[in-house]
Parts: sequence; structure tokens; C-alpha cells
Amino acid sequence: MSYKKKLKYAYRKADYTVILKEFFFIVLGITSASFGLKSFLLPNHFLDGGAMGISLLLNIKTGYALSALVILVNIPFVLLGSKQISKMFALKTIAAIAGLALMVSFDFFPIITTDKLLIAVFGGFFLGAGIGLTIRGGAVIDGTEVLALFISRNVSLSVGDIILLFNIIIFGFAAWVVNFETALYAILTYLAASKTVDFIIHGIEEYIGVTIISSENEEIRQAIIKILGRAVTIYKGERGYVKNLSLAERDINIVFTVVTRLEVTKLRNLVKNIDRQAFIVMHTVDDTYGGMVKQRPLHA
Repeated sequence: MSYKKKLKYAYRKADYTVILKEFFFIVLGITSASFGLKSFLLPNHFLDGGAMGISLLLNIKTGYALSALVILVNIPFVLLGSKQISKMFALKTIAAIAGLALMVSFDFFPIITTDKLLIAVFGGFFLGAGIGLTIRGGAVIDGTEVLALFISRNVSLSVGDIILLFNIIIFGFAAWVVNFETALYAILTYLAASKTVDFIIHGIEEYIGVTIISSENEEIRQAIIKILGRAVTIYKGERGYVKNLSLAERDINIVFTVVTRLEVTKLRNLVKNIDRQAFIVMHTVDDTYGGMVKQRPLHA
């Protein structure tokens, strides 16, 4: 087999692997969300935030089938997503929403409990797991993220801030139309769902990018490699705050590395033991590939 044919075969195999992985995540997400809805939220007339919250609210007030409402409410978000993200994203989202609508139209799952606290917590957990897994598959079953992404490009608010404001409006409307207690439980359901989404997407070992500025940069570099077992990148920098230094004296090597959240304290203590005056900047990293960082068990 020639090199070009081998390369083409490798790409095709990789494409099939990605497609199967995305399909698995979407199906698993639909199943989890359906279980949360049918076994916890729907039988007890509970609400959530986002497009699903709107659908549940309309279902309670009008009695129309939730399966139809989920599709109708998400249509504008799907159309927006096709323009803002990609047509492939829109197609996968249509398939995911249609699959969810089909699942909730049948009684596949039993009613688990009637305890309101358990309903709010575990209903939100399974619904959030469904949303997170579907996102891992490259689609969404709740289109408010797409709307928030679109609005954030034109205002100074972040995507998270917009989603929060959007849900405050939904919960306020639920308190007025249904009752205040339902709105409060809806907030609890939303919190459980949102935390589960974060966990599914980011995982317990959230990645942290760490930038270290220190005159002892070489010793810190060696310690990170030998003690933590992590790779580092060295940036050529220049001191900008210290006065009365020559150009040569201003030059400094800046150390950058990526660790998991569980390793941050160990890294901080390691650096402080070498140079207590070291300047450390940390920020979260959505994902990493390659290098000497442990990979998450789930990847879209």
C-alpha cells in the first residue's frame, strides 16, 4: 500500500471513530435526559431552566405533548446554530432533539420517587448529564447555549451571564404563572443540572494553565519536570516593572505548564519553596491534547 493510500485510510478510520464516538455520546445523552424527565420531573410537574424549562412550563400550562414542545421551542435555536456554528452542528442537534422528543413520548422509564427534594436534585442530575453528554457528541438538546453565544458577541456579558439572566426570567415567569414553590424547586433543579453539565464537560481533573515568572526559572523548570512529571514551555520575556535595569538585565525566561486541578496545590508549594517572590498566574483550560498531561476519559 502506498503512502498516500495509507494516509487516506488512516484519515477515514479516524473519521469513523469520531462519528461512532459522537453517536454514542448523543444516544447516551438522550437516554439520560429522558430518564431524568420521565422518572423525576414530568410526573411531578417540575421545571428546569433553558429551552427545556420553557418546554416544561408550556407543557404544564397548556397540556400539549412535551415531545412536540421540545421541538418547537428549539427550532429557532437550531436555525441560529446553523448560521453561527455550522450546518453539521445543526443537523446533529436536530437529530438529538428529535431523539429526545421520541423518547419522552413513550413510557420507557418508571416513576422513581415523589419526594420533591429528590426529584429536584436527581432530575436535574440526569437531565444535566444528558445535556453534557450530548455536548460531548457535538450537539445540544437545549438551544439556549447557542442564543447566549450569539448575544455575547454583541454585548459585554459572558455566555454564562446571559444564560443566568435568561433563566432568571424563566424562573420569575414560573413563579408568576405557576407558583413560587415550583419556581424555587426549578432553581434547585437548574443548579443540579448545570453543575452536572460542568462535571461532564470539564471532569473532576479540570486543567489549569500556570504561568510562572521568577528569577529562579531554571530550577523551577527542572522541579516541574522531575518532581511533577509535567512538560513545560519557556517563553522569552522582559521585565517591565523593575526600574534602572539594562536591556540585558530585563530579559527573563517565563515558565508555562498545564496541570490538573488536583495538582495545583503541589505545584504552588513547589514553586514557593524555590522562590517565595515568584509571580504565578493561573487560568482554567477547556481541554488539552498531547503533551505530558493526563487525558480525560471522555472526549468528543
